[in-house]
Amino acid sequence: MGRAKVFVSRLIPQPALELLQRHVAMGLNVEDKPLSKAELISRIGDAEGLVCLLTDEIDDELMGALPSLRVISNVAVGFNNIEVAAATRRKIAVTNTPGVLDDTTADFTWTLLMATARRVVEGDRFVRAGKYQGWGIMLLLGYDVHDKTLGICGMGRIGKAVARRAQGFGMRTFYTDPQRLGENLEKELRVEFTDKETLLRESDFVSLHLPLLSDTTHYISTREFSLMKKTAHLINASRGPVVDEEALVQALRTKQIAGAALDVFEHEPKIHPGLFELENVVLAPHIASGSFETRTRMATMAVENVISALEGKIPPNIVNPEIYA
Repeated sequence: MGRAKVFVSRLIPQPALELLQRHVAMGLNVEDKPLSKAELISRIGDAEGLVCLLTDEIDDELMGALPSLRVISNVAVGFNNIEVAAATRRKIAVTNTPGVLDDTTADFTWTLLMATARRVVEGDRFVRAGKYQGWGIMLLLGYDVHDKTLGICGMGRIGKAVARRAQGFGMRTFYTDPQRLGENLEKELRVEFTDKETLLRESDFVSLHLPLLSDTTHYISTREFSLMKKTAHLINASRGPVVDEEALVQALRTKQIAGAALDVFEHEPKIHPGLFELENVVLAPHIASGSFETRTRMATMAVENVISALEGKIPPNIVNPEIYA
């Protein structure tokens, strides 16, 4: 009996590829761009395992064309690019990479927050354009972060990591979440539970750490911007469709809020053209988990998941464990 076959849909860090090659026969898309559905079907062929990324749409039609497929290993925490119900019906294991990117994403959330508060990107463009003629007391004034109020929407692992970092800035921190933390954890994180409306009204910085669900799509839209302070800043390092980009453009254009910083976009990789016209928004290309260390750990975890499944074990990060019932 030959070795199991696994296809990797895009380049991932070399240590993960080397681990995979030690256990299976590996196919790889060496170009760092997504394959079309037809290309994926052709390239996966009779492989039993697939290592894929959020940029790959893995739907029922694709799975139906790949009768040998036994496991889909997503190199991401989220898995809204995969039709999990269809995979479950076909007894295909779906796995993800939770926990590994929490601190790195929290670090980058603060990178975005500080960049928009202190107008770092504007300042960089200003200097590169040759406009800097010396210090001025009114030059590119931003907003203090220390002693301000932070509102965290979604108090999962990343939200908690963001809250821990807020302590160093002496911030008052509100959070809202469908499930309230226990009293001891609230005390440890120095956070106060409140409703969404109060959080939006009170916060100087609103940071989103939500999964993409039907009730979180456009979680921030026209009504929410109307509740926020004119000096407030919005930070999104979660999922793009959580923010209504058209409403955000209007809020920024009319100075309804002071600024925003985005790592993700509603129709990624397309970005609302109005955002490019505005100085009071920082735009990053979905790199919140983009450190060498974290991306390598994510890819290695995904490879470990697919190897485990193909060895007949329940993968450590299974999304649909009911297939093993």
